[in-house]
Amino acid sequence: MSTATELPAEGRAALRAGVIGNWIDNIHIFLPLTALAPALDVLAGPNAAASTGAVIVVAMLLGRPIGGIVFGRIADRVGRTRTTRIAIAGTAACALMIAAMPTHEVLSGGTVALILLLRFLGGIFVAGEYSAAIPLAMEWSLPRRRGLMSGFILSMAPWAQATIAFAVAVLLAVLGPDAYAAWGWRVLFVAGAGLSAGMFCYYSTKVTDAPVFHRRVRRGISGKVSLKEVLLGRWAGAFWQVFVLMSGLWLLTDSTVLLLTERLGTDTGLAAGEVSLVIGVASVAQALVMVLAGHWSTRTGRRALFLIWGAVAALVGPLIWWCAVGSAGVAQALVLAGLLQVITVSAYGPVSAYLSERFPTQVRSTGYGMGYSLSLVLPALYPFYLPWVEALLGRQASVMALIVLGGALVMVGALRGPRLGPKDIGGDIDEVAGAITTEENQEVAR
Repeated sequence: MSTATELPAEGRAALRAGVIGNWIDNIHIFLPLTALAPALDVLAGPNAAASTGAVIVVAMLLGRPIGGIVFGRIADRVGRTRTTRIAIAGTAACALMIAAMPTHEVLSGGTVALILLLRFLGGIFVAGEYSAAIPLAMEWSLPRRRGLMSGFILSMAPWAQATIAFAVAVLLAVLGPDAYAAWGWRVLFVAGAGLSAGMFCYYSTKVTDAPVFHRRVRRGISGKVSLKEVLLGRWAGAFWQVFVLMSGLWLLTDSTVLLLTERLGTDTGLAAGEVSLVIGVASVAQALVMVLAGHWSTRTGRRALFLIWGAVAALVGPLIWWCAVGSAGVAQALVLAGLLQVITVSAYGPVSAYLSERFPTQVRSTGYGMGYSLSLVLPALYPFYLPWVEALLGRQASVMALIVLGGALVMVGALRGPRLGPKDIGGDIDEVAGAITTEENQEVAR
């Protein structure tokens, strides 16, 4: 079997950039969830709505589908590397502007409005980064390493979450709550912008598009893909199957990451620093298992892994959630939160490889960006529909129901897709995408 040392320098650089770049992307995603929470009273005012923090998070989530569509299509036309550089620059600019945001004492309600706008724009640019950079990394990956590299890349999300959680806990301890709320949180946004600037330089000097992209250009295959072709035409089957699977994963994410963070603070009596510690440790556990999940998918097959993880999430996840939000102390919360995230969202491990294998080169970034991003819209609106579900099922049972639904959707999406067993994923990434199309056409004919 081939080894990673057989890749040229440009390929190794693209893989490193895919891993580190996704960590930086997720730093920007998780910053408002954890870093802004202890400062909202000072930044937005004591009379700000209780849901302000959640709405700020949702603003970025809603920007990401637009970024996936716009930048995915650009990446398929002009190249992954050029598109990534544009998106990185936009992400850094949004973070810097939030770091310089005046408080409510200067702008009144305009402070929250501007933060929402910048988070929305930031979501567009972040989606542009992963719609280009991650397919690029998968195109450079050796066939038998795509699952492993997918796990490494997507494990950067929980590592980023842990980084932010630990950074907030340290700053709160060192500066104290008052100084942190006054200015300490701004340091984290400046640091995020600095990390993006470094990655921009790296992509500008070290990374190039993969041979598979240049091969498409040499053959004169157009990267101009209409949305109709993806939603209703040639690639609609792959897109909607991916959409269902990813919707399940996003529901699991919102339930066991975003809502868990919120409920640990409100329902367990843990202090803000203790919640950050619990979420940080849980994220580390999630990240380690996510890498293994990506690698295991090469041995078990992609579909088999999603089926197993979805079933465990739906059957066991609700019980672990119930115990986690009823934790009596930090130690119990650490164990249960970590276990909950491992059995649910660690299923992301093979996603980068899987989505890249579902679409050929001329539509890969578009399919990846739309499949990964459009599917998060309905789950991301949970602050608006969860109260209605709570009225019917109760405070904790409503979230438990979302976990069951998320696991079920992962299973349904996996069943609708190809098997992608060990023998199926050992070839060139376009050969895998072509084999998928042939298999699906044969199934339709039968």
